[in-house]
Amino acid sequence: MATASPTTIGVVGAGTMGRGIVQLFAQAGHTVRCHDAQPGAAAKAVEYVDGMFARAVEKGRMTAAAHEGARQRLKACDGLADLADCELVIEAIVEDLEVKRALFRELEGLLGDNAILASNTSSLTVAEIAAACQRPDRVAGLHFFNPVPLMKVAEVIAAVRTAPAVVQRLRELTEGAGHRAVVTADQPGFLINHAGRGLYTEGLRIVEEQVATPADVDDVLREALGFRMGPFELLDLTGLDVSSRVMASIYEQFQQEPRFRPSSLVAPRVAAGLFGRKSGEGWYRYVEGQQQRPPARAVPALPPALAVWVDPAASGATGLRELVVAAGARLVEDASNADLNLVMPWGNDATGTALSLGLDATRCVAVDPLPPLALRRTLMLTAVTTPAARDAAHALLANDGTAVTLINDSPGFIAQRVMATIVNIAANIAQRGIASVADLEDAVRLGLGYPQGPLGWGDQLGADRMLEVLRAQLVATGDPRYRPSAWLVRRVALGLSLTTPEAAR
Repeated sequence: MATASPTTIGVVGAGTMGRGIVQLFAQAGHTVRCHDAQPGAAAKAVEYVDGMFARAVEKGRMTAAAHEGARQRLKACDGLADLADCELVIEAIVEDLEVKRALFRELEGLLGDNAILASNTSSLTVAEIAAACQRPDRVAGLHFFNPVPLMKVAEVIAAVRTAPAVVQRLRELTEGAGHRAVVTADQPGFLINHAGRGLYTEGLRIVEEQVATPADVDDVLREALGFRMGPFELLDLTGLDVSSRVMASIYEQFQQEPRFRPSSLVAPRVAAGLFGRKSGEGWYRYVEGQQQRPPARAVPALPPALAVWVDPAASGATGLRELVVAAGARLVEDASNADLNLVMPWGNDATGTALSLGLDATRCVAVDPLPPLALRRTLMLTAVTTPAARDAAHALLANDGTAVTLINDSPGFIAQRVMATIVNIAANIAQRGIASVADLEDAVRLGLGYPQGPLGWGDQLGADRMLEVLRAQLVATGDPRYRPSAWLVRRVALGLSLTTPEAAR
């Protein structure tokens, strides 16, 4: 794919990210010059990219003529002076503020007045880098994700003094290369890492409270909600040593915002070297690279003549009653005559729900109404649910072969808590104007691989339900991490979609 206006682009840093950026823009029709302070590194990067193009030709994804043209546009440079005529230079070097500042100062003295300087930083504030320059208005962030050619999104970060024309040009170049460019303010985590905090922080909080195991959390989020990976699988993949620093950094950069509070479970595991796949053990063990999962809980036998009461006011009561009948159990209208009482709360715990309905908590089990009952089902026990009631509920809900997860009492189930947190953080991003709604939605789908954008997903699940879950958790725990965003509160009150932008001023 070629852009309307081919550009001479310099890339400083020939590591994994740098060579990915080189490949992206070379195949889009630009002249690309690569430099690295390590002798020979730039030449190896260019050779690597040329090899990737050759493989693309072999697989029919690129013509031989296109490969030859890209090869002619690629050049390894021994010195920064060779980048003097570049219209854009992208740095992809070590995440060290002073090193980046020194590079930008040197580049500013070499490049033309209209050249753009962009940083691929993932953790530093772009304004801090730009402050080293005489012309901070031409400095911006251009943050790609690994692997660059395959991750079809990039963040264009507008620092405080970045000129609008610079943002627009970077957006044009990025989208001309086939990537979705999302514009974000220069805030901690930018857009994608910021929006992704909820999955990790709430997953960790659930395990910290002994509500469920890491495998339980991952299973529910993958199978019931459609995430590609659960938070603990992702932490093992990225490395807990790396992720822990990111979590701590974002928390501190947001002035210890409770929504981003790291878990106390993390530091001891990092100290023990349980980083994940690369160390052979994290939240899971790995043998020859293969994840070792705990065995599934055996499904008990369904008790004969089981009498079941289903809360008639539950949002999913009809479907749950149908499952009871299909399993061969007997429905009763009086909870006191039932062996098992089934409730379906939003945001509340099983114990509180049982007591509010005047039920015997020892015979009560809660079923999560959030995911469709055809998917993995989550059963929540009260603090005193008997083993007999627990096993009867498990046997009943697994009777048709659907997987069941059993969890301890919690104000909100796994799926409810995680989704309400994700939606709330996204709503606050929109409220603060960190990104447009359209950019936020696409960034999360493309950058994090979520099935849907968070605000649209919140609409589908029910924005009023998400607000109900947050408010119930806030009351139950007193923890300000669950305070609802004003964006969410107002749109629910007005009956609007969460994707509705603010009225124009």
